[in-house]
Amino acid sequence: MRDLKIPAQRHPEKQKRADNAQPKKPAWIRVKAPTSAGYKETRDIMRENKLVTVCEEAGCPNVGECWSQGHATMMIMGEVCTRACTFCNIATGKPPEDLDVFEPGRVADAVSKLGLNHVVITSVDRDDIEDGGAEHFAMTIRAIRKKSPNTTIEILTPDFIRCDPKVLEIVVEARPDVFNHNLETVPGLYPEVRPGARYFHSLRLLQRVKELDPTMFTKSGIMVGLGEDKQSVTQVMEDMRAADIDFLTIGQYLQPTPKHHAVDRFVTPEEFKTYEKTAFNKGFLMVSATPLTRSSYHAGDDFAQLRAARLKKFGTA
Repeated sequence: MRDLKIPAQRHPEKQKRADNAQPKKPAWIRVKAPTSAGYKETRDIMRENKLVTVCEEAGCPNVGECWSQGHATMMIMGEVCTRACTFCNIATGKPPEDLDVFEPGRVADAVSKLGLNHVVITSVDRDDIEDGGAEHFAMTIRAIRKKSPNTTIEILTPDFIRCDPKVLEIVVEARPDVFNHNLETVPGLYPEVRPGARYFHSLRLLQRVKELDPTMFTKSGIMVGLGEDKQSVTQVMEDMRAADIDFLTIGQYLQPTPKHHAVDRFVTPEEFKTYEKTAFNKGFLMVSATPLTRSSYHAGDDFAQLRAARLKKFGTA
């Protein structure tokens, strides 16, 4: 039986990799350990409903702040991912279980107990399932709608690269408010950072969402500090806008363990400001670019701003 608390069992494919030094974090990237009552209450609700969160599995630095406010990103379809991206701390390998048909209901129950105005649902990659988990996403969206009709729903999906292209329609027809899929990095770094994925497939996935439902907000994000340069980041912005993506997130890559991809450098807050200004100038409705930005960080507040920005620009929310 695997023990996912043991790094060698959590990431068996990374154990033969040479160690990469983990540089000391600069002052602007450090956060306090979570201790608040709100954090503990959120954690208890997750445990009671037997739910997995990407906040814990990916080692997000913002977990203390978000959970203290009752915000958590729920990760469906298990806790073992069939991909082995070199930046990611989620456990990898062959998932030991089939999809849990009761999970959508438990997620909806947790959303209701937390009283969320906005929820983010993500997942591991499940390349072992014919539709990649598309129907499971749709079932989760419908369960939340039934239990908490006023909660807005943001999903962060896999790329469904090994599935029939029509599975995307299953997810879009469930009508999430925001469809997010992260490009993660610049195309030149895909072979070493995201070897199981393809840059232009991910870009096309988001473009197809808009073609299927032009009213649906689309969102994508990248990490910096992996070895990219400013020109390649700017080109990703151009590619995203060509795919009509509404919302861009850019955050600092943080190395989970010595076996993961090395941090090339820590990007300064001033550089993030420059990226933010450039992105807005290229036409994104919403941009979040800070060292601690993550896909679901301040997602509820950002969604309100996103909707307001579209209303101002196009006269429709």
